[in-house]
Amino acid sequence: MSETLKRINKYLSEVGYCSRREADKLIDAGRVTINGVVPEMGTKIGPNDDVHVDGKLIKNTKDDFVYLAFNKPVGIVCTTDTRVEKDNIIDFIKYPKRIFPIGRLDKPSEGLILLTDDGDIVNKILRASNNHEKEYIVTVDKPISQTFIKRMSGGIYLKELDRTTKKCDVNRIDSNTFSIILTQGLNRQIRRMCEYLTYEVQTLKRVRIMNISLDIPVGEYRELTSEEFKELSKLLEDSTKVYQSKLTSQKPKK
Repeated sequence: MSETLKRINKYLSEVGYCSRREADKLIDAGRVTINGVVPEMGTKIGPNDDVHVDGKLIKNTKDDFVYLAFNKPVGIVCTTDTRVEKDNIIDFIKYPKRIFPIGRLDKPSEGLILLTDDGDIVNKILRASNNHEKEYIVTVDKPISQTFIKRMSGGIYLKELDRTTKKCDVNRIDSNTFSIILTQGLNRQIRRMCEYLTYEVQTLKRVRIMNISLDIPVGEYRELTSEEFKELSKLLEDSTKVYQSKLTSQKPKK
């Protein structure tokens, strides 16, 4: 019997309700019940248990997973908590199925973010040890020096996070613009790195996540293509589980 039990946060993730992190927040807030009882963090459930969030029964009724690429505008917040943040990504997209963002992109930043209802793939993409690439185009407030490029690419100690950034690929595009490819996702990493070198970020746009490139207008979304998902699966093949998706050709938001 114990083999069929799973943690409540994993269950909510696997059925596509939210990520495990968001599930933990819901549990901590007392918004989740199991058979009418508010559970403790880490509680396990079986196949016959009833799980409710905010009084609504949660069931695994989906047949295919959704994978979207979205060009997030400045000012939109990457959260699924629509009760707290009015400028949230979920209300902005208004997708007909419940989805959630894979990772985050700061409110002042724009560009590519992936959304899905596949809870397992979220952890595989975000797992820091996998060194998955994310590419950004950044404009700063003054001309970029060769020293700036060298320091940014070589790693910078961020005192407030007590972390040193990993070495990364940084290239100058024009006098005030550069591209940077990161394999880690520290909080406000690029902005903190620039601030350390006395530069201020004016604009920050993410243009690529792994093999998925930004190719749609700001505020638009599309499903991943079959080719993109196949390549993404290859990049994640060291993980234990990758689901097959219902995929179509590029389909922008109406």
